Amino acid sequence: MATFIIGLVILFGGAALYGKFCEKVFGPDDRATPAYTKQDGVDFVPMRCWKNSLINLLNIAGTGPILGPIQGILFGPIAFITIPIGNIIGGAMHDYFSGMICLREGGLQMPAMIRKFTNKGVFTVYNIFCCLLLLLVGAVFVYTPGDIAATQVFHFSGKATDYTTWIIYGVIFLYYLIATVFPIDAIIGRIYPIFGAILMFSAIGVFIGLFVKGYPLLNIWDTWDSPLAYILTDGAQTHFSYQEYFANGHFIPVFFVTVACGILSGFHSTQTAIITRTMKSEKQGRMTFYNMMVLEGFIAMVWAAGAMGVYNLGLQAADANLATATIGVVCRDILGNVGGVIALLGVIILPITSGDTALRALRLSLSESMHMDQSTNVKRLTLAVPVFILVAAIIVWAKFDTDGFQTLWRYFAWSNQTLALFAFLAITVWMFESGKSKFAWMPLIPGAFYTFICSSFISNATIGFNLPWSVAYPIGAVCTIAYVAVIVWYGKKRANRLGAVK
Repeated sequence: MATFIIGLVILFGGAALYGKFCEKVFGPDDRATPAYTKQDGVDFVPMRCWKNSLINLLNIAGTGPILGPIQGILFGPIAFITIPIGNIIGGAMHDYFSGMICLREGGLQMPAMIRKFTNKGVFTVYNIFCCLLLLLVGAVFVYTPGDIAATQVFHFSGKATDYTTWIIYGVIFLYYLIATVFPIDAIIGRIYPIFGAILMFSAIGVFIGLFVKGYPLLNIWDTWDSPLAYILTDGAQTHFSYQEYFANGHFIPVFFVTVACGILSGFHSTQTAIITRTMKSEKQGRMTFYNMMVLEGFIAMVWAAGAMGVYNLGLQAADANLATATIGVVCRDILGNVGGVIALLGVIILPITSGDTALRALRLSLSESMHMDQSTNVKRLTLAVPVFILVAAIIVWAKFDTDGFQTLWRYFAWSNQTLALFAFLAITVWMFESGKSKFAWMPLIPGAFYTFICSSFISNATIGFNLPWSVAYPIGAVCTIAYVAVIVWYGKKRANRLGAVK
């Protein structure tokens, strides 16, 4: 338990210090925001800070900060340290600067920001990755809440051959379609406070329960081999060794792809950009962007701890899906049947409030790229239908294939982290152009680290090039050096052309 507490101190203490530093580097001021200068009553509408923050949290926090840490904690208690450190200097910094730059540039959306601070070639690659990620987000955020609702709330089988599974998927799918096509933001805005209350009950309830129930959590100085630790293997409980898993699992890069959203998420930049059109002041940015990502890191820490406690007590239920089964066991063991159901609803709300905006963002990105008019519901539906057919096909394949979800999750997690590299690139160039080149290390460090993570992972993974690690790691090193060198060269070139102060 001590390592878990140390991790929380690092998360909140580090966030207070580094968040303030990020704010100082950017330099928010009292200039009028796009919510006022472009106010139109639809997209550009001034909203209160608490509402912007809540909407941003619900938009960015899907099942990533829950399912990722549940799987990532198998690497052992080191996760309690790497999650908060990565969140502070990587994910939260990424969200803050992505959102603040889009805000200062008049409420730009991320594709427009990438286009402004890079070039046509980078922008084209970004668009491909962005569309791929949003498509995968839509699929994952139908699959995971659907499975959790089916197996943990309604106690159905959740199998591909059970018609109830597809009914639940269909309900979520229908909501996503409505949210993608019709302008229902006003309705969502009214129910988000309710969603937020359920979400916080879920996270805080599980957090308090960890101490009340006395969940046994390992420390980094322990042996990492709890004699009571069990997880599921082929539907049966099997003794598990964290130490063995860490030694054989290639912590770098696999852990950082698996945990995904709790540390860093490229998807977040597509969502923070939306909120830039409703902010009353630049000075709200730290709370709205940085602190909400830190709160997502807290959620990740809580679920990592809950999962470890469940494994160490041997309470893991016999379910084919380790992650979703663990969620149900943690909720009910800590909060009881009624509280457990409410907590599960909080878990289900997270992906649903992210999936709707993800698919809406995908429709808008495609319409802008193909210059398609989206002024009427019929025109929006015409573009949305092919998108949803693709999402449905991915879900059907993932459900019927034995390793379908794991494959889907790996593609989702990898593309999610890879997309963040484009944001780090744009942030670095912005710093050079804004006369802040001495702070370029802030996006360059996490950008370089994740270049190595993403390139070495996809080089080795069976979903990628399937190369041995002896080849994958050198490829990652070369890509990392190239990433840093090219960005610094390009940033200095742009700064010199604009006469920016170095």
